[in-house]
Amino acid sequence: MWAATLEPALRQVHVAGERTFVDYAGQTMPVLHLTTGEERDAQIFISALGASHLLYCEATWTQTLSDWLGAQVRMLEYYGGATALIVPDNASAIVRRPCYYEPELHPSYAEFAAHYSTAILPTRIAAPRDKAKAETGVQIIEREVLAPLRHTQFTSLAELNHALALGRERVNNRPFQKLPGTRRQLFDEIERALLRPLPTTRYELADWCRAKVNIDYHISVEQHLYSVPYTLVGAKVDVRLTASAVEILFDGKRVAAHLRSRFKGRFTTDPAHRPKSHQHHLDWTPSRLIRWGTEIGSATGKVVAEILARFPHPEQGYRACLGLLSLRRRYGDTRLEAATTRALATGAVSYRSVKSILTSGLDHLPFEPASEPALALPPTHANIRGPGYYRTDDTTDHRRPPDDLPDEGQDNRQDDRQDDLQQLPLLPEHPPLPGGYVT
Repeated sequence: MWAATLEPALRQVHVAGERTFVDYAGQTMPVLHLTTGEERDAQIFISALGASHLLYCEATWTQTLSDWLGAQVRMLEYYGGATALIVPDNASAIVRRPCYYEPELHPSYAEFAAHYSTAILPTRIAAPRDKAKAETGVQIIEREVLAPLRHTQFTSLAELNHALALGRERVNNRPFQKLPGTRRQLFDEIERALLRPLPTTRYELADWCRAKVNIDYHISVEQHLYSVPYTLVGAKVDVRLTASAVEILFDGKRVAAHLRSRFKGRFTTDPAHRPKSHQHHLDWTPSRLIRWGTEIGSATGKVVAEILARFPHPEQGYRACLGLLSLRRRYGDTRLEAATTRALATGAVSYRSVKSILTSGLDHLPFEPASEPALALPPTHANIRGPGYYRTDDTTDHRRPPDDLPDEGQDNRQDDRQDDLQQLPLLPEHPPLPGGYVT
């Protein structure tokens, strides 16, 4: 009665080189950690080719995306090629959104398929018959490989995988029960030549995430900042992370690539991603400004250096130097060099002085700097008072003229004072005060 309720099963015929069925077994294998004494269960990955039913198995610690893809990379290398389709179930690690019509794969799994020129065809939900070859392969591996190892104590994943490899080869080289030959012989005869060749480089696992471009044209990935072209400020981009690189994509096109950094709180910037104004601003350094000035002429380079040295911090003189160098666009290198030469000779070393020389045309006039220094005054002079004038001892009368003056000079001065007194006007007499008093 129960058998009558079962639905009919379709016998599938698989074309050589068309499909590979993959799955994880329900049974696990314990691995003992020698240091801590703890046991950890290892997951068993199994695959089977559609036509020859050649089996592959290995142990991984988890069924996460990295272990799924890593196991399938090694599976394809074991087969020596890729089939047109890989058929998994709807494991959440590799299928982001199960759907009967259009299942959505994890971006890393889709990239894996593109790398090996294959396609992923997940089965229907709760439909194990869609991958009957994988289900049969799981039963064979559990019965003929895992069961004989159930009393063996493994202390590392590598040790377990070595034992699984020996059991796998034993199964693949065992004769079929109802067919001639073995799985290995059938694979070599009908399927090996039809597999798609593997690329020269191995697939590198990549993680994907989304990020928003900040106003400083950087995105934050694992607390490290990576630059993108400044035109994408405010946009959302896709980020592909591998062990060594960070790729940033916008609308499916790669717009930036950087080496991956593990330093948090720091930034990686490509100068080409900056706006032109930011690039020019960051190019301002004292040495570069002096070099730019020296390219015009030695005098211009000296003027730039003196302007920078005038300020406590060189950056305070950046704009003055840039203004000076911008004069070459209007007046040319020859006139600018002549103007800075004149500015150095006169000691007027500034942007305004050089510009004034150029606007007034003084750079066209011949200029010869003074070759002889100005005459200096002698240390003594006839009009300079001697030290005796400032003596304060009692024996010296500083009101008297110096002793070194001739006597006739003293008499002449006394006569002059008498003449001056005689020339003074006489004051009028005061009228008598009231009361009969007079002064």
